[in-house]
Amino acid sequence: MNAVPGVGLVERARAIAPLIAGEADEIERTRRLTPAVVSALRENGLYRALLPQSLGGTEAAPEHFMQMLEEIAKADASTAWCLGQCSVCAMIAAWLDHDTAHEIFNTAQGILAWGAIAHEARAVDGGYRVTARWDFASGSRQASWLGAHVRIVGADGVPRRNADGAAEVRTLLFPAASAVLHDVWQAIGLAGTGTDSYEVADLFVPERFTAFRDVPSALRETGPLYRIGTGSTYSLGFAAVSLGVARATLDAAIALARGKHQSLAAGTMRDNQAVQGLIGRTEGDLRAARAYLYATAHAMWRELSATGEFSAAHRSAVRLAATWTIHQSAKVVDTAYHMAGATAVFRSNPFERRFRDMHAIAQQIQARDTHYEDVGKAILAGG
Repeated sequence: MNAVPGVGLVERARAIAPLIAGEADEIERTRRLTPAVVSALRENGLYRALLPQSLGGTEAAPEHFMQMLEEIAKADASTAWCLGQCSVCAMIAAWLDHDTAHEIFNTAQGILAWGAIAHEARAVDGGYRVTARWDFASGSRQASWLGAHVRIVGADGVPRRNADGAAEVRTLLFPAASAVLHDVWQAIGLAGTGTDSYEVADLFVPERFTAFRDVPSALRETGPLYRIGTGSTYSLGFAAVSLGVARATLDAAIALARGKHQSLAAGTMRDNQAVQGLIGRTEGDLRAARAYLYATAHAMWRELSATGEFSAAHRSAVRLAATWTIHQSAKVVDTAYHMAGATAVFRSNPFERRFRDMHAIAQQIQARDTHYEDVGKAILAGG
């Protein structure tokens, strides 16, 4: 599939959504994105949404990135999750020298994935050596490069510290062929993400393939996108994925209600006032959640573009909006699932998988209830 010239990210995502929807059963069965889906995402430039323009990427504003993920999530949540994960990983290019970033992202496949922060790497001449295993690497089965966020130990064995006393953490990047992947992702939802583990043994990583992720003073790119950092961008992106899943699930319930008979005596669901009211309220909840998330992203982006600063207030606002949106999306999915009755439990119908996917999303770090505590603490402190 060739990229459509002159068409934006959202339009391209919408154009390939039918292909992704058609591959969704196979993605679920194999617990991997299919080659056809990966090719469509790559050839239409969707993995490059957040890559700097200096490297041929789109360097998209958050709203466009979010809308892209929404459209893909309506077709398949696992595909949208992998796309969101790997797109944000590509932001590391803003902290790398140009030649290194070019080598990683402008050669096949040009896809980077990584897992959670863990373990240590030892500083040696010219770079770092590491033996470790990392978990939760969504999209790793499509990746040509892997990353690892590690604490750094000096050649003398003493942990390195930043000026503020915190542990020095670097992101090490290496070809996926250097690692062994472990097939461990047996999950109730987002089954197709292949969120597996990977490990390396006595791997040497040259200095130039390392970076201080999300450290503003280490940035090599000047665009406002990279001031946001990967953490908040993940929050916005995965909240958008939850909106796409909720939209598709509610739409499926609406379509079902238009034709389904509840019983021989009760008539069609569409004529039932209780169903009508439930759909109206749920539609309002979903629209409100989406409006809040996008309004927060828009206000943050407008101020960031004008001032060049991503403040603590921005971070708090994004965290609150993303967390609340994911929780509201889960409520919408639950309502649609229950509205569908016994129809919803069959794998042949468009409810069961989305129900599981949505609740897997709601278990991720971006949806933790403790985020409300963090925001509430800042509000009470006058922040």
